[in-house]
Amino acid sequence: MTRVDPLTADWTPEQTAAMQRLRDWAVSFAELNQHLAAWMNLPTSDANALGHIVWAAEDDEPLSPADLSRQLGMTSGATTVLLNRLEAAGHVRRSREHADRRRVTLRPEPAAREQAREFLAMAGAEIAEVFTTTSAEELRRVVAFVSRLTEASTAANKRLAASSRRRP
Repeated sequence: MTRVDPLTADWTPEQTAAMQRLRDWAVSFAELNQHLAAWMNLPTSDANALGHIVWAAEDDEPLSPADLSRQLGMTSGATTVLLNRLEAAGHVRRSREHADRRRVTLRPEPAAREQAREFLAMAGAEIAEVFTTTSAEELRRVVAFVSRLTEASTAANKRLAASSRRRP
């Protein structure tokens, strides 16, 4: 892989536009999460976590607390406090579903899952329209591009985490 200095590279208008549109999506998605928080009467961080838990359950790939910590960028202690709040409010449950009984699985409670579905039915109509009117080929290209971008940012995050451990 060739190294590119992002500060001195000559970016094409298409590259700059793609980066700006990805940023715009991230900002818009964060705003949707704030609306979900208000809808469910939760702090934004709790709604964000609940969203991760619900989507993982929808994909039949339930999260562990460690998975959730990584996705949220929170410490395990902070994630435990957040999960305690969500569990006390009746939104999630922790279970031990694996052969290794030490492993905890996070599941949304049915009522929380239904509330999230109701929100998506109302808030996600425009997004669903884009997905349903986009060709399978275009979606495959988007998935491939975003996957490569995610792999690159994951590698950068690992490199940065390793270098920060070595700093005094």
